[in-house]
Amino acid sequence: MTTARTPGGRRRRYLLLVLVALAAIGVDLLTKEWVLATFQEGERLDVIGEVVQFTLVYNTGAAFSMGTDHTWVFTTIASIVVLVIAYIGLRVRSVWWAVTLGLMMGGAAGNLVDRIFREPEPFHGAVVDFVKVMDFPVFNVADSCVVVGACLVVLLTFKGVELDGSIVSDDKDGDRAGGGARDTATAAEGSAEGRTGDDTAPGDDTTTEGKGQ
Repeated sequence: MTTARTPGGRRRRYLLLVLVALAAIGVDLLTKEWVLATFQEGERLDVIGEVVQFTLVYNTGAAFSMGTDHTWVFTTIASIVVLVIAYIGLRVRSVWWAVTLGLMMGGAAGNLVDRIFREPEPFHGAVVDFVKVMDFPVFNVADSCVVVGACLVVLLTFKGVELDGSIVSDDKDGDRAGGGARDTATAAEGSAEGRTGDDTAPGDDTTTEGKGQ
C-alpha cells in the first residue's frame, strides 16, 4: 500500500479528517433542525412501514438514549473523545484512518453541540434523536457516524492497517520471507561444503596411497 510519509501528505490527511468531521457535524445539525421544525415530541412518521420511523425524542443520556440521568458525564466524555481524536489525527497518513477518525470526531462533536447549547441548560442539554428502527433505541446521524467509525476501526485493525498507512501483515510476511531466504542460503552453503568435502576425500586417500607406494 502506498503511504504518504511527507509532512505535506500528513497535512492533507489531517485536512481530510477535519473535512469529514465537519461534514458529519453539518449533516447531523441540519437533520436535527429539520426534525425540530417538522415534528412535535413523540410524533411519528412511517418511513418504511413500522420498520423505520422518524420520531422526535429528547435524550439527556448517551447514544441510543442510554444513561439519561448522567448528562454531564457524557458531555465530559464527548469532549475528551474529540480532543483525543484531534491529537491522534496528527499522526495519520492513511486515507482510511482519516475518514474513520473524522466520522468518530464528527459524531462525538455533533452530540456535544446539543449537550452544550440546547435546553434545559448549558452542558446539560438534551440531544435530539429521531431515527427509530423497529425496537432499537432512537438515534441520530451523529450516533450513526460514531458506530460506523467504530466498525471501521475494528476492520482496519483486523486488516493490520496502521495510522501511517503501512500494513502490519505485509511487514511480518516480509520478515518471514527474508528469514526463509536466509535459511535457504545457509542450507545451500552447508550442502555445498559437504559436497566439496565428499569429493576431495577420495582424492586425498589416493594421493596418500600413491606416495606410500
